[in-house]
Amino acid sequence: MATDNLSRLALSNLATEIGELLLAKNRVLCLAESCTGGLASGLITEIPGSSAWFDSGLVVYSNQAKQDLLNVSAESLRQHGAVSEQVAVEMAIGALNQGRANVAASVTGIAGPDGGTEEKPVGTVCFAWAGNGIASTATTKHFSGNRQNIREQSILTLLNGIKQALS
Repeated sequence: MATDNLSRLALSNLATEIGELLLAKNRVLCLAESCTGGLASGLITEIPGSSAWFDSGLVVYSNQAKQDLLNVSAESLRQHGAVSEQVAVEMAIGALNQGRANVAASVTGIAGPDGGTEEKPVGTVCFAWAGNGIASTATTKHFSGNRQNIREQSILTLLNGIKQALS
């Protein structure tokens, strides 16, 4: 999963820092991933002891899965599209309701090589962070590169956002 710019070790170190922050704050994390396909959750679960601060990672690739597993509204999907800050926020909030977590993050985007539009080209990725004592926030980024590059940049942004929300 490493590119020239993002080493697997750097991502793992960032995830470890997040785990330490979560433990210090007595918090537990869950993730809802679409375009990253569970790669962020996989990275986290490679860290020994992560079960103390990581509850779950949900891969919700289809719109139906977003609705069924995270209660994302059909109206939000219809009005804003799956790749939208509105849907990312609903994914994060829905993930909070799935287990013992009190911090959640979500990612939904177009990693390519197909699926982009003029309005939302390949590389458009939306993120959200939510939790008890954390204001729900969302952002949209536009990444370049191939599918793997876009997914790695998405993981880095997702993790940095979690770290920032906890700081």
